[in-house]
Amino acid sequence: MDDDTWAGLADQFADGAYATAKGRVRTYVMHRQLLEHLPPPPASVLDVGGGAGHQSFPLAQAGYDVTLLDPSQGMLDKAQQRMPEEVRQRVAFVRAGGENAAGALGGRRFDAVLCHGVLGYLEHPEPVIDQLCRCATPGGLVSIMAGNADAAAVRPALERRWEDALASFDARSETGVLGLPTYATTVAELSALVRNRGVETLSWYGVWLFVDWLDLSGAAVDPADAARLQAAAEVELEAGRRDPYRQLSRIFHLVGRKVPS
Repeated sequence: MDDDTWAGLADQFADGAYATAKGRVRTYVMHRQLLEHLPPPPASVLDVGGGAGHQSFPLAQAGYDVTLLDPSQGMLDKAQQRMPEEVRQRVAFVRAGGENAAGALGGRRFDAVLCHGVLGYLEHPEPVIDQLCRCATPGGLVSIMAGNADAAAVRPALERRWEDALASFDARSETGVLGLPTYATTVAELSALVRNRGVETLSWYGVWLFVDWLDLSGAAVDPADAARLQAAAEVELEAGRRDPYRQLSRIFHLVGRKVPS
């Protein structure tokens, strides 16, 4: 908690990465994927490691009751700066690490628990996964976005780092675009981890395919071109549902349901 690594990255993360075409497409695609499974608003949603609110605020605007939990005060400050005025009554902020979520929330359970882009920074994600599953109500959703170990060679290959790409086929870690160590898993492995904690996988989706490849190859979509950006997002949404496309996405989105005991 005292070593707020993300405080120094909050502006770069929120105003940089999420403002790109790739960042905007990710938010749109995952929001649409979530809406296919979420109960109707005003269901309660916990966003673990919710950062600057990019996934939380669209849900709050749709009428959901959102709690954003993050260990970084810098990120929470950034989220409060970004928060649309019309959702202030539907968003609560809690400073805590994902591994301590249940205690920080006083044992409260939620209709949906999200954890997007967090596990990739954890060498040992099991304590956080424990909490995600624990914080969901019986019958509630658990939504996790993680790095796809089955597509680990994509980034170095598109960046023409051929030696790194060859070494990546069996790799589970790399230095990410923010300069931090990142870790990947597979759909099968993550499904097994949540199943052991009482959550059955409902579906999984690819996230970041074509826009990611264009970005990594130096031909990124212009985020100011709204029409082209929307067209790209619709293609990404469809690709994320289909094999073999979703299998080649650098990250994946897994949605599960907690089995009533």
